[in-house]
Amino acid sequence: MFAAIAAASVGLSAPTVVNAQAGVLEEITVTARKREESMQDVGLAVSALSETEIQRQFVRDIQDLANIAPNVIIDDTGQGPGGTAAIYIRGVGIADLEKNFDPAVGVSVDGVFIGSTAGALMRGIDIASVEVLRGPQGTLFGRNTVGGIINITRTQPTGELGGRFRAGIENYDTWYMDGVFNFAVTDELAVKLTASKRDQGEGYYDNVTRRGDQGRQDYEQLGANFLWNPTDTLELEYSYIRERLDQDTPPLVNATRPDQLFCTVYGYCSPNNDTTITGDRRAVAGGGGEPPTAPALETNVTLRDQLNDNFMTAFFDTDTHIVEARWDVNDALKFDYIFGRWESDEDSLQDWDGTPDLLYHTRRPGEWKQDSHELRLTWDDGGAFSMVGGLFVWDSEYESRMRSYIGFLDIINGAPGDPTFTSLIADIPQTTVQKTDSIAGFFEADYRFTDKWTLTLGGRYTEDEKESQQYGEVDTVNEAEGRTSHPQEKWDEFTPKVGLRYNVDDNIMLYGTYSRGYRAGGFNGRVASVVEAFEPYDPETIDNYEIGIKSELLDRRLRLNATIFNMDYKDKQEELQLPSTETDTGQKTVVANPSTATIQGIELEAMAYVNENLSIRANLGYLDSSYDDFVFTDSEGTIVDFSNFEFRRAPEFTGTVDATYEWDVAGGNAWARASYRYIGEHFTNATNNEELKNDSQGIVDASINYSINNVQLSLFGRNLTDEDGYTHGYEVAGLWSYASTRPPRTYGLEVVYNFNN
Repeated sequence: MFAAIAAASVGLSAPTVVNAQAGVLEEITVTARKREESMQDVGLAVSALSETEIQRQFVRDIQDLANIAPNVIIDDTGQGPGGTAAIYIRGVGIADLEKNFDPAVGVSVDGVFIGSTAGALMRGIDIASVEVLRGPQGTLFGRNTVGGIINITRTQPTGELGGRFRAGIENYDTWYMDGVFNFAVTDELAVKLTASKRDQGEGYYDNVTRRGDQGRQDYEQLGANFLWNPTDTLELEYSYIRERLDQDTPPLVNATRPDQLFCTVYGYCSPNNDTTITGDRRAVAGGGGEPPTAPALETNVTLRDQLNDNFMTAFFDTDTHIVEARWDVNDALKFDYIFGRWESDEDSLQDWDGTPDLLYHTRRPGEWKQDSHELRLTWDDGGAFSMVGGLFVWDSEYESRMRSYIGFLDIINGAPGDPTFTSLIADIPQTTVQKTDSIAGFFEADYRFTDKWTLTLGGRYTEDEKESQQYGEVDTVNEAEGRTSHPQEKWDEFTPKVGLRYNVDDNIMLYGTYSRGYRAGGFNGRVASVVEAFEPYDPETIDNYEIGIKSELLDRRLRLNATIFNMDYKDKQEELQLPSTETDTGQKTVVANPSTATIQGIELEAMAYVNENLSIRANLGYLDSSYDDFVFTDSEGTIVDFSNFEFRRAPEFTGTVDATYEWDVAGGNAWARASYRYIGEHFTNATNNEELKNDSQGIVDASINYSINNVQLSLFGRNLTDEDGYTHGYEVAGLWSYASTRPPRTYGLEVVYNFNN
């Protein structure tokens, strides 16, 4: 495989955002409205990075691109293999590993929406552009994008012999290499092959229980992309990506407070709210205890063998197929069809308690499969009227076969410390199968009724149908109890959009937009009773109002964009941890729609060509999010009011300053880049626990680079300030709190070789 990698590469990078020869900022083209447009002409809040900018950030996955836009938080929750994404835009997102939760912020790759948070932290390989659309995208990206969407586009086959090869080493015993190779089979058929390998042999975290490191990963990717032009007006493209990841199960730290039962009963207590039971946010204590022998894994390794021989190992494998047809019917009318299939297969043995004992472990093998079809017509004859419209069909199915191993029965049975209870370990099986079928029709049209004024009208009608099946401790079909079918439910919604743009002149544009976002209802994937399994939660909606300005000043040397927005959040879906007498664990998770909220803020973005050597990109976000009401009745009949709680992952201020200085030296080109990202203090969990709160953070990345002929050498570092903020936090019904921690300071050396025929 690596012989192929060593021969591989991509064509030359896309233009940077600065055109040094012309002395102006380069125009950025986006597809935020399913058609190519200048970013400065689009009447919505969108930020974008070109291929060169992405490469200059040494991106591992899209977490490293969170600084692209204001009011954006992208974290890995550490709750499962493959990267379980917590993507929040303007305070809107989800952070749960259960796949019954539709993403609130979408991730679209080459036009295919990824419907699972697991695996949504896409790897930074062969990416041509990244766009972040902030606010509901209920017209064109209507599948549950109430918060926004991250739109990722990979490079296409060039049809010319050439490529790019990259290799690097980092601390933590890490090495990687990847490449893309372009060639032509005929004048009409172009091919692109990709391959990648990243091996992290030392984990970021020290495990004080197992006396070793934790967090190792071994990732491989292979891909093929075929582009066929049978005629001048027809283009057919097929791509396949195969990804395989073997890793340690992501480590979780225990942050139990003195008043929680794991502290009072077992003595696992954090010294204070700023650290963990080990006194170090990157020193974990999980992996202790002896679980009962479990059924064999797919690899014929028992749970006990996996724990003892390989510690907490996990895998996450994906296969992606995308078929696209692009037909220019005539000069004005274009037809597009996109089929996408995305499948994942995963397994993990997770220690949730983060202690030297076996108090709460799970094993979670599962599969996800989704198919989507999008038919789209675009009309633009250069006149006053243009539009895009089409049909979107989606179906998905996932299965999770979880076994929970509970070792704190002494607490639940009221006999703390009694060895006859602590020696008992409950083995609780529960299988969840959920299916979704969705269909939507959409359109968005522009009418330019003067040279300066353009009206935008759009809408999307969506129908969703879901079915949930439960087997194990809770069964949704039981003929003896009169249940002969699984619960099903349907929802539908129309999401409109109205926009108005005014071009003050060729360099300044004002816009105002109203849009609605919709996220379908569903069934809880983590049930404690038959009643919960049959009770669906309702859809949620967001009405977004925003006004903005986009400008290019100083002869296109300075780009300034600003947005003011207000969002009304209705029937917000919340996952609630409640005490329960129906479960062995004494707690349960329910999903309900108990809250409404208001979110408002300001977003500023700037890009400056200072001189032929220096360019700067910066953004600043201000966010004011608050619940209007958040009231519910718990399982004991008590009315609970969380209306004064703060949103999680919604810091008041976020901001980035990113500067690049370039100069010619020794016959080549050198540049130094440094960025500073500020993230204000914020909670990582819904119930605002102080032990799971992040103070403000300042994250510094930097690199120094030299390029001559076709070779580039780089020395780079990430998180140079070694911030150790939490990327996720969770309190388990008063028993304990756990969290995952940001990766530490990393640095490395990279070499890139570009070649063309």
